[in-house]
Amino acid sequence: MFVDSWQKSSYCGEGESCVHVTASEGSVKLAESSDPDGLILRTTPDAFASLTHALKTGAPSPDIDVTRTPDGLIRVGGVVTTTPEKWDAFVLGVRAGEFDHIGRPPLDAPGR
Repeated sequence: MFVDSWQKSSYCGEGESCVHVTASEGSVKLAESSDPDGLILRTTPDAFASLTHALKTGAPSPDIDVTRTPDGLIRVGGVVTTTPEKWDAFVLGVRAGEFDHIGRPPLDAPGR
């Protein structure tokens, strides 16, 4: 499924099934590797940075929605659907700085 160089959180369990992220040609892509339809959320580096900033601070993301579906799954940007366990692994990776090299710091981030 993946052609670009995709990164997943080191907190993901064994195997490739997890939320994956890649950046190329001025965009950031998120995907759930076990999604049989291969749906990919395409966004800007700024929007991805606001998502990671929100996940680090506990604030809602102004650019990318993260919601829980009635059956308990996590929906990201209305496109990517994943399990709470895989989402939690992604969030732990975000909080550990594993995706800091992707995107740009949001305007309200310290040092910007």
